[in-house]
Amino acid sequence: MSPEETLIHDFPNRLSENGHTQVNAYNRWYYDAGKKVVGRKRHIAVDTDGRLLMINLTSADISDSAGAQMSLDAIRKRWPWVKHLFADGAYDRLKLMDKAAYLDFVLEIIRRREGARGFEVLPRRWVVERTFGWMTRWRRLVRDYERRIDVSKAMILVAMGANLMRRNAYP
Repeated sequence: MSPEETLIHDFPNRLSENGHTQVNAYNRWYYDAGKKVVGRKRHIAVDTDGRLLMINLTSADISDSAGAQMSLDAIRKRWPWVKHLFADGAYDRLKLMDKAAYLDFVLEIIRRREGARGFEVLPRRWVVERTFGWMTRWRRLVRDYERRIDVSKAMILVAMGANLMRRNAYP
């Protein structure tokens, strides 16, 4: 089964508290001011069943739409038949919309209802949130213990590969 629709989203990952710190070229922390998190962001693309298609790790100070722009080229190269992308309101930026249109994607922004209070299940978005939940079931992925980004990405791929095998073995 090949995906024709893809969901994109990001999730900040806190650094571990074992003294592991990351400093960028400007000698400052990787800090996501919106969620008040020091660490990295995981930008993922999943199919409509929640299977991981692509992951892109960035520092936490990269915006959601900038991380998605980095991911769009890789999605188009690996899955040329994907046409429809779903994202939340943080991805509603002109630069991202222009790049999506250039790469022949239809980017649909899923928004909350006007006047909604508290938690609300949004259509399609719960699939991505469930995938992040599957990731954090692996103890090593709850915090960012890795110093290198490639090792962190490999741990996520191992966890999601094991999850896929478990889901196929016990439907």
